[in-house]
Amino acid sequence: MLVLAICRICEPIAFMGIFPYVYFMIEDFHVTEDASKISFYAGMVTSAFTFAEFSTGLLWGRLSDKIGRKPVLLTGLAGTALSVLVFGFAPNLTVALLARAIGGLLNGNLGVLQSTVAELVTAKEHQPRAYTIMPVVWCLGSIVGPMIGGALARPCISYPSLFPPGTIWDKYPYLLPNLFSALVVLVGVINGFLFLEETHAQKKMQRDRGLELGNWILSKFMGFRKCTEPRDEKTKFSDEIQPLIDHDEQLPTYRTNDNTPVNSPRLRSASVSTIPQDSLDLTQSKDLMGVGISQTFTRPVVLNIISFGILAFHTMTFDQLLPVFLATAPPKDKVEMSLPLKFVDGFNLDSKTVGIILSIQGAYQLLINMFLVPKIIGRFGALRSFRFIAVAYFLLYLVTPYLVLLPPGYRMIGLAVVLAWKCTFQTIVYPSNAILTADSAPSRLALGTINGVAASTASLCRAFGPTISGILYAVGLKSGYSGLAWWSTALVAISGAVVGLMLPDPASRSPSHDDNTNAHDRDVEVAE
Repeated sequence: MLVLAICRICEPIAFMGIFPYVYFMIEDFHVTEDASKISFYAGMVTSAFTFAEFSTGLLWGRLSDKIGRKPVLLTGLAGTALSVLVFGFAPNLTVALLARAIGGLLNGNLGVLQSTVAELVTAKEHQPRAYTIMPVVWCLGSIVGPMIGGALARPCISYPSLFPPGTIWDKYPYLLPNLFSALVVLVGVINGFLFLEETHAQKKMQRDRGLELGNWILSKFMGFRKCTEPRDEKTKFSDEIQPLIDHDEQLPTYRTNDNTPVNSPRLRSASVSTIPQDSLDLTQSKDLMGVGISQTFTRPVVLNIISFGILAFHTMTFDQLLPVFLATAPPKDKVEMSLPLKFVDGFNLDSKTVGIILSIQGAYQLLINMFLVPKIIGRFGALRSFRFIAVAYFLLYLVTPYLVLLPPGYRMIGLAVVLAWKCTFQTIVYPSNAILTADSAPSRLALGTINGVAASTASLCRAFGPTISGILYAVGLKSGYSGLAWWSTALVAISGAVVGLMLPDPASRSPSHDDNTNAHDRDVEVAE
């Protein structure tokens, strides 16, 4: 999980790093002289990544079911590195959109990461803690990314003594933060290549030369030698064996201390003739890795995917709208105000301040992820936690646009309350949905496909969210209803509440279904 977390943290740094300066980047491209339209183009930049990610999300998910999680994760990281480099050199909007699309096409890590965590952590009592680890990592990236993006963007303006005008930093004012992001992603690729272990049930015992090299490197350091020592197979997999055999029974295939992938007894025993072939060669027997489409995409799975997509739509809308909302200047011409709906104003903050605010938001998310979220999900369960937040989410979007009506001295206090509200909801609802999706899956061998579809659905919704909200925000500024985009997002959140209330409890599935699923998974585990 630690190695996986180091790989994961690279992406929020790269993804969130553009938010503090994307408004000013669009200004510098001179694609429009109308300040009210900048939000639309900023939404396009955000959506380019997610549209492209949608088109390949299912492909990467299914590919991870066939070749393993590790190669797909490393490919996604490499694609992110290429994307941020091109984005840093972007001279115009077209290249910027192309750069973001490259990142989305080559990155299917959202669904694959969910599958990897589900394969690592199967005990229900560990799920609340385990499923908050990746959100904690995202929060760390959300702290570093905006802070670096806001601080390093346009260095010739922010630090003229260090970056004099006329240099490459003047020609490409947004290159520096993207170089930093690319360097971080490169560290993540190296970390994953050397130390990330495969988790796919059928692929994890194949030889991994990168992991062998990483173990050799660790063996040269005194403090890490124990990490590379072979462990007894029976001890290593005792959690898998224990439910399947009596205490006095020995499985002959686990009587070796040789833990090398080539000679692994788990790999050799996969050819045992007593195990049904359709449990062993899952890529050939049915449509989706051993499970047919109708058996894979059951009603609970489909409802969880839909709820995940709706959630992605309105939360990404908030994330994209907020920096634009904070950077928007008050209108030059006074707009007639007619409360409660007609009003126009903005915070008029610079990129540094926006970056600091987003970083503080990430720090708060980190703290509650570590100390609050596992306790809440553990106490109330994933389903009740998800339903409560899904029902209450729309209130957040109703309230947010009214922050500009507060007296200047109270605006930041109001903003802090809204951000704490948003972060608390978001950090609870995503792990809850991930747990519900994993628990509703008919077989863990199809998790890559299920999470691939979920990731594609979320990417499509994330793509439409910023674009639609950008258009509505521009229309609202023009018409005098600056809350239009926020209130439209509230309607989407209400639809998410309806779907959330329809979600069944995974614990209520019929015993026969669970027995068949567990038996199927146990057959494959014994075979491996």
